[in-house]
Amino acid sequence: MEDFNSWRDLLNPEFYIKMGGFWLILFIVFAETGLFVGFFLPGDSLLFVSGIYAVEIIKETIGSTGSDFLDTTILASCVALAAIIGNEVGYYFGVKTGPALYKKQDTMLFKKKYLYQAHDFFEKHGALAIIMARFLPVVRTFTPIVAGIVKMDKKEFLRDNIIGAVLWSFILIFAGHYLDKLFQEQFGINLKEKLELIIIIIVLVTTLPVIIKFVFGKKEDLASKYEDRDFE
Repeated sequence: MEDFNSWRDLLNPEFYIKMGGFWLILFIVFAETGLFVGFFLPGDSLLFVSGIYAVEIIKETIGSTGSDFLDTTILASCVALAAIIGNEVGYYFGVKTGPALYKKQDTMLFKKKYLYQAHDFFEKHGALAIIMARFLPVVRTFTPIVAGIVKMDKKEFLRDNIIGAVLWSFILIFAGHYLDKLFQEQFGINLKEKLELIIIIIVLVTTLPVIIKFVFGKKEDLASKYEDRDFE
């Protein structure tokens, strides 16, 4: 069991992997969209680092299959399932109570601006937004809610939800696993010893689109833009 030493641990994927392993990884993936409070937790970096530890994680949970590929596939499949369920919960939350969120006051864990940003993202990209949002921190937390608010077709949402979750989990987990093997075999570099640098790179890459939009995007009052909108 990994000890909690500082708030920095909450941003460190390795901390969660060593503290709770397989089941905590699935819970965090689900919580990011299913409980709407996981947007501050590591998402993409958690999956990448989980790929590096995939064989150990599966071995400790159900026992190794004896194949790196199968172990990694099992982990990626379970993560994809947790992501799908989380998005479905977010969608139905949007259908039932989503409109009230636009009147909800900001709290430490909820900011209306994130909901506005997700709504703009959904309006711009349509159904494809469900797939694309998987790779964008914060946006992926609120996009399912917006899809529910605008009453996106259930079957279309489920289809795009499955595609996005599978692509997200398999790409990041397999990238982590096989890049670790590649660097060890070809360069003698153990990625487990470079996790801080890897996490920084992943965070920069995944948040770059958001940063560019914030810095260079057209400024507008998002609150006033939606204050008179009827989402019923």
